[in-house]
Amino acid sequence: MARSVSLKGRARYWFDTTLARGTPALVGWLALGCLVVVFPVSAVLVWTDPHAPASRSGRLAAIWRLTGETLRLGGATGPLLRVLLSVLLALVALVYVSTLVGLITTGLTERLTALRRGHSTVIEQGHSVVLGWSEQVFTVVSELVAADANQRYGAVAVLADRDKTTMEEALCRKVGTTGRTRLVCRSGSPTNPDLLALTNPGAASSVLVLPHDDPSADPEVVKTLLALRSALGEDEGPPVVAAVRDDRYRLAASLAAGTRGIVLESDAITARLIAQCARRPGLSLVYRDLLDFAGDEFYLTFDPALIGRSFGDTLLAFTTSSVVGLLRDGRPTLNPPPQTMIGPGDRLIVITRDDDTARHSDCSGLVDESVMTPWQPANAQPERVLILGWNRRAPLIVEQFGRCAVHGSVIAVVADHKEVTAEQVRDAGSDFAPRLTMTFRPGDVTRPETLRCLEIDSYDSIVVLGPDPVPGQQPDDADNRTLVTLLVLHLLEQESGRELPVVTEMTDDRNRTLAPISPGADVIISGKIIGLLMTQISQNRHLAAVFDELFSLTGSQIHLRPAASYVLPDCETSFATVVAAARQRGECAIGYRRHDRAAAVPDHGVRINPDKGERRRWSDRDEVVVITQD
Repeated sequence: MARSVSLKGRARYWFDTTLARGTPALVGWLALGCLVVVFPVSAVLVWTDPHAPASRSGRLAAIWRLTGETLRLGGATGPLLRVLLSVLLALVALVYVSTLVGLITTGLTERLTALRRGHSTVIEQGHSVVLGWSEQVFTVVSELVAADANQRYGAVAVLADRDKTTMEEALCRKVGTTGRTRLVCRSGSPTNPDLLALTNPGAASSVLVLPHDDPSADPEVVKTLLALRSALGEDEGPPVVAAVRDDRYRLAASLAAGTRGIVLESDAITARLIAQCARRPGLSLVYRDLLDFAGDEFYLTFDPALIGRSFGDTLLAFTTSSVVGLLRDGRPTLNPPPQTMIGPGDRLIVITRDDDTARHSDCSGLVDESVMTPWQPANAQPERVLILGWNRRAPLIVEQFGRCAVHGSVIAVVADHKEVTAEQVRDAGSDFAPRLTMTFRPGDVTRPETLRCLEIDSYDSIVVLGPDPVPGQQPDDADNRTLVTLLVLHLLEQESGRELPVVTEMTDDRNRTLAPISPGADVIISGKIIGLLMTQISQNRHLAAVFDELFSLTGSQIHLRPAASYVLPDCETSFATVVAAARQRGECAIGYRRHDRAAAVPDHGVRINPDKGERRRWSDRDEVVVITQD
């Protein structure tokens, strides 16, 4: 049955219908509304005026004059033609003035919008330029601000194809206060040389080209590097640091960047770090401390007093800095043989608080040789690794394990059959057979019944990988599944009473606090690691070779080894003694990790570059952080 419509509803519908007819109807309603208010008010004013005309016609003329003056309709009285002509002239004047005001308002609005979008050229000198917008931008900008903390003036210019105000609000929310460092955002495509010139890259101290969140967008990085070369020309310019995700585009990106550029492959670096952390739990904490500017970092230093002395002597030549390598002929070498002599052109690679804190101060007198442990080299043992989940970095992780595996090692993969097949898993490890055995089991890693059948206690390490993002998927979806898997592993830990050695890959650092894992567990935030690396290299391009060696399969790497291998347990001695004991083994000791109740947030027991004179009682659970050959 049809429902009756009230008079009020009909009136509202008629009013809405007339408004839908466009601007003329809106102007008509506006004029009618003004007349409804102005005419009665004018009548009241005239009728209450003691000086108003006495006749009715005179008062009506006065009402019309007052109404016309209020609405700017002339207000002339007399014959009808005179009144109409007066109204016509008033309407023409009104249209002219309204149009002029509209044009001025539009021009000012466009100009303010252009300024708000950031279309003016940056006039800073010695600033840092960040091109692109991805998950790394907040880490990169935060670290650049930290690097400029001791500078009187600093600036970071960000150019991305986003709204300027949106970028500024996001950076302000995520980065926080920037101190004396100015943050300048410019809106435009970094692949356009004309827009790229807005950041004044020729006067910058460094340029960082961020990888895209979408792995298929690596060609955009190459195009940005080409645009940058077009803007800078072939002359010498600032160092350029870029990152791509896919190895297929690294060569093209390197060619586009030219001699001034350094290109990182983010997926390969993340895979190497995951594999290293699985083999040496706690290593991610060490890298986090070394890569950010909040603690101690890699620097280059030189002291003429060390010329002619051996590299081994320099390990105890700095009380508050840790010597780890040499820069010779522009090429860095980590942990060279102790008998290597220091030449006039050599520079030392040290870990220290700042670039001016590496001061020569002999501390060999702090060494107590009586508590050193005799060296007993350990033999490599077969490893059993369980990988839960699969993504594009998984084959690279298998490769890292396979190259270092000894005979009898096993990698078991559990993943959804939509992510990987048994043939793909076998192919990933085929180059390392027969010393490495690959097994595959299809299943949902978020279900307890799947993991309970795996004999998890038998594995030396467990790697949890999130799925690759798919179009239309939220960025947190991969981490959400990882968190569910970690909850199931935590349940199995409670049932078995044994803490599982888990290495977790995540995309958002904020999800780390939600993960049901111990505070000192290894969590690899791939975007953050790459952002930290890019920032460190942008401040000193020689560090690119240093980190390349640290993350490589050959050469010197960071290890965590039992403190009992260097000093006697339960003995109190200085860190200089640990450094001397490591020197006898051809290693560079750079810190330690304690395992006691004091090993809590925020450092989780990790101490990098302690004072050589620091004395402590070393337990058999403590670990020493060293740089050595694997």
